[in-house]
Amino acid sequence: MITAIILAAGESKRMGEPKMLMPWGKSTVLQTVISTFQASGIKDILVVTGGARQQIETLIGKTVETVFNEDYQKGEMLSSIQLGLSVKMREASAALICLGDQPQVEERTVRSICNTFQLNKSQLVVPSYEMQRGHPWLVARPLWDEILAIKPPKTLRDFLKKHSREIHYVIADNPSVLADLDTPEDYAKHKS
Repeated sequence: MITAIILAAGESKRMGEPKMLMPWGKSTVLQTVISTFQASGIKDILVVTGGARQQIETLIGKTVETVFNEDYQKGEMLSSIQLGLSVKMREASAALICLGDQPQVEERTVRSICNTFQLNKSQLVVPSYEMQRGHPWLVARPLWDEILAIKPPKTLRDFLKKHSREIHYVIADNPSVLADLDTPEDYAKHKS
């Protein structure tokens, strides 16, 4: 089983308001991300919350599982990923690491990443646009212990660099895998 770990623990300081709750099309940013993964065939979804926890949990209700990252104020994405992996340790064969503020990600990209993993049994599958790594990326269960053992100042970039020869890249035909929403300008530029 592939699980999607959606990172939604940030405080949205640069945005000035909880970006996961901002309108996106007929929904919100986070609901759009969840819907994309559900439409891609991912049945197991875990949302890691932090800032705006109450509003996010109220927004998504019981549609997907949530877990609260008590260390969210440290601003480390690594701690949210480690928490998500530890929660799914016994259930999943791979995890898609997803950004909650990336509503532009397309269903076909998610399907392509999952299909690549299932066909090739690659340990790491990463989307790429114009030679830049993006999200969501997939990490197979055998590598989880190594991620769980990372201690700052080491980061996931260090992990990916160490395993660079093992990465199976899925080429994206548009920059949606690179775009997330950090500032009001980002939101205005990409708003659906």
